[in-house]
Amino acid sequence: MSEQVVKLKDVKKEDVPADLRAETYFDFKAHPFAHQALFDQANSVYGAILAVNAYATKWLADTIAKKRRGATVLKNSTPKPAHTSGNFEVILEEGAAFEPACVIGSKAEGERYAVYLEKEAKVIAADIYLDKGSVYIGAGTTVEPRVGIKGPTIIGKKTEIRQGAYLRGDCILGDGCTIRGELKNVVMMDKANFPHPSYLGDSVCGYMTHFGNQATAANLGIYEGLRDPDKRKSIVVRCGGKAYDLGKPKMGICLGDFSQVGCNSVSDPATFLKPYTIVYALTRIEKGFYGPNEVLKNKPLEHGIIERARLEPLK
Repeated sequence: MSEQVVKLKDVKKEDVPADLRAETYFDFKAHPFAHQALFDQANSVYGAILAVNAYATKWLADTIAKKRRGATVLKNSTPKPAHTSGNFEVILEEGAAFEPACVIGSKAEGERYAVYLEKEAKVIAADIYLDKGSVYIGAGTTVEPRVGIKGPTIIGKKTEIRQGAYLRGDCILGDGCTIRGELKNVVMMDKANFPHPSYLGDSVCGYMTHFGNQATAANLGIYEGLRDPDKRKSIVVRCGGKAYDLGKPKMGICLGDFSQVGCNSVSDPATFLKPYTIVYALTRIEKGFYGPNEVLKNKPLEHGIIERARLEPLK
């Protein structure tokens, strides 16, 4: 008899197994998050990942409309010369510095997105794309030269976006984050760090989570990459004695509060690390559920995974 697979999107929130619930991974009472509503509205952590675009788009529209009064508003222009095209708005609170390399606005008639900078936020020599959504940058945040940011994107307060970072849209970053890699459809809660060059997509990372240098979370199975995009199969995970169809072929990683992934490690699509789960460097993590309070180690010398052979003298 074939295994029965339940579609996760059809499961009531109270019936979702603990392994897929937001409260298993994130303690919002201990570490409040400005965008907790994203998780409150979804039935599961993966449901929240699927809802990032809709949530961010609405939050940006509502927040910018409410806060624009009293700020400086520029249409299709920047405070200092930059390459610009299309329709857009620049909205600056007192003390904000916006000196981008370029701003790409929408070419659709009647469509205009905005970049909003809170007080003391700084954007210097970065590329800002406002053709598909707005960008919001919190107070005291710095966006360094040669950064690319596509809307819709929300960036919190006192966050550092380092040179070379590429935020490809549908990104929600909390306060006090440090980012340098490439992010797409990602939530990073307060003090979460992705500070080195690598890729993270379709993922959610809790309070004070961290990725070491070159750590990567794969978000598409290697064999699914051989299929035409419209023929890819959605991810299935097994927990609580049942199999759950996530509904999409892509998911990266879910990191619970204080979890860390060591340098040069890689996780399979649909990897879930509960709070205080530590992954050693050079570790490959298979799809599934780990933690909490667990250390995952790659120990080839101790456990005989590495084959050792004699090197004969060269002639």
